[in-house]
Amino acid sequence: MPTYVCSLLAASQTIPVTVDYHVVRFPFGTESYDAHSMHEPNQPDGGVSAYPDPRSGLIWPAHHAWAELYALMYWEADDYTELRDRFVRDPLDLSTGYDSTCTEDRAITPGGQYVAKTWGMFVHPGTPLALMVRHNASTPVKLTLAEFKIAYQRDPTLP
Repeated sequence: MPTYVCSLLAASQTIPVTVDYHVVRFPFGTESYDAHSMHEPNQPDGGVSAYPDPRSGLIWPAHHAWAELYALMYWEADDYTELRDRFVRDPLDLSTGYDSTCTEDRAITPGGQYVAKTWGMFVHPGTPLALMVRHNASTPVKLTLAEFKIAYQRDPTLP
């Protein structure tokens, strides 16, 4: 069975001060790997994205599958006391409705914060995925590096 992979990479972006989670955005065409077109400006629901709009943070799985999601986040040091992140199915309410999983919050250590996470979950065509973050700093904070990846093998028993 082939392995389907989409691996997104973004350099520095500013995460605003908000009580809501923020979709981490990724430029188009700079992926380390997206041979199966799961991160494209022309999206499966007919929407069109331009980086850095919220849709530029979406991965659209091509199949029904059990998938592994991965994220890497490098936060610059700031006055926050808490950072949170999560994976979300349909974060923009485009298809099946907002459904978050693997939400984590972290106690802060001195200096920048460097986080890697992984999570397994079922994914479906037509239901986009995103990495979402938030902080409690008094001003916007830079996420100096972000990566978001999916890897799965298509299950022929699923529709």
